[in-house]
Amino acid sequence: MTALIQTVDTPDGPFTILADDRQRVLASGWTADRAAIIGRLAAATRPVEVRAGETDAAASVRAFYAGDLSAIDAVAVAQVGTPLQMAGWAALRTIEPGEPLTYTSFAARLGNPRAVRAAASICARNAPALFVPCHRVLRTDGTLGGFAWGLDVKQRLLAREAGAAEV
Repeated sequence: MTALIQTVDTPDGPFTILADDRQRVLASGWTADRAAIIGRLAAATRPVEVRAGETDAAASVRAFYAGDLSAIDAVAVAQVGTPLQMAGWAALRTIEPGEPLTYTSFAARLGNPRAVRAAASICARNAPALFVPCHRVLRTDGTLGGFAWGLDVKQRLLAREAGAAEV
């Protein structure tokens, strides 16, 4: 498989998108380090060839940062995982901006409120960050928890979404 990779500037720093030949986002995150983005994928699912180019998803990132929080919703992603992971990643896309869930609530959405660690693992293994908004899941006590791209980015994303949701 051949993939395109593109880095765009955002208020939260450089954001790199890796998309397959059908323009589905494979991985993304707040870094200009292309190897870090490719490294988010399991070795068996990494593209054979990666070249710089324009991705369709870049326009959605720009629109998101311009205030259209729903711009990321229609971006196609391609993820490979267990049935639970696939269900979890789909469920993450249903969390509304400005209405974050706790890991416990997220686990309940997946049918097992006691599977908090599994819910956290689904978030941690999410490669197409932003488009599958794992940043919208918090610890049960309301604190941020973890985020592959740094808690400062997670906090700014949540604040941006909360502010836009109030308008």
